[in-house]
Amino acid sequence: MTQPAATIPERPLSPGVAHSHFDVFTEPPDRQFLAWRARVGHVMDALPSSDALQRPFHAAIDRYDVGGLVFTDCRADALVMERSLARVSTDSVRDFAFHVFEHGRMDDVRVRAAPRALRKGEPPPAPAGTATILALDMNQPVRLRRSDCRVHTFFVPGALVQETFPDPEALHGRRLACTTPLARLAAGHAISLAHHIGGMTPAAAQSSVRTGAQLVVSAFGTQAGFEGNARAAARAAMFDKVRRHVQTHLHHTDLTPESVLAALQLPRPTLYRMFQHEGGLGSYIRSLRLRQAASDLVRYPHVMVTDIAYGAGFGSASDFSRAFRRTYGIAPQDFRVQALERRF
Repeated sequence: MTQPAATIPERPLSPGVAHSHFDVFTEPPDRQFLAWRARVGHVMDALPSSDALQRPFHAAIDRYDVGGLVFTDCRADALVMERSLARVSTDSVRDFAFHVFEHGRMDDVRVRAAPRALRKGEPPPAPAGTATILALDMNQPVRLRRSDCRVHTFFVPGALVQETFPDPEALHGRRLACTTPLARLAAGHAISLAHHIGGMTPAAAQSSVRTGAQLVVSAFGTQAGFEGNARAAARAAMFDKVRRHVQTHLHHTDLTPESVLAALQLPRPTLYRMFQHEGGLGSYIRSLRLRQAASDLVRYPHVMVTDIAYGAGFGSASDFSRAFRRTYGIAPQDFRVQALERRF
């Protein structure tokens, strides 16, 4: 009879800190990948390659729940992972995940239907041997390929991320090469934490995990120019004002960059700079509308796709369908079917 994969149930290391360990070494080789897939599948799906079920697969993970934050230490062979739009629309995972690669790399990160292009102001991928950090918004779909690696991950609530990065959704898919002092400090802290957290006191563990989360968010904030002085704080406040206006008027078909400029009396260059990492304010508005529509397609299965499109602010059903397919690689009707099948 097949033994289950080795799991140490979640247990308190001390008040406020819970730890669980899982690995696949007790499974037969042809079951190891499936055991890993079952373990991590509540967050992201591990996609099997053509020979994944025929060869051994090595993977283990330690998870620490500390003061409202989660920190994991994962070692795994190369694999492809996906968090689909259907999953995003049907589960409740909404934290931000910051993956610090102690070794290994990401070969491909796709946040829509095509590989994610570098945003303006973002450095190119790190040279071989340089630690990297990947930021993911678990409220958005992603598909990534990674090599054999050891990776340490902070799962951070959006409210905490927003304290430093006023546009947290724009973090999704960003990669940070640890070539600056702050990025190197963040990576070094995460690696040290993974090696020592098991022997820490509760207070030290909570402090260290929170510090690590703050360091990685600050590193991305510095990269985007969101912190450092009063001017940056003013920029963050202005961005928040624009974002609130967009969200309030998202269902209006006449919401455009021009209407935002007119309503808020902002200089055009200022507005452009605030959203250049999103490809412009028009792209930001379209992205929010598509995500709202995807959610509504699942929440209201009996509402016609045309009505969903108009409710999300699109001028026509055909414009909506083209944008949805171009962004997510699937028609809205097919997405609804897949998401409802996943739910039930």
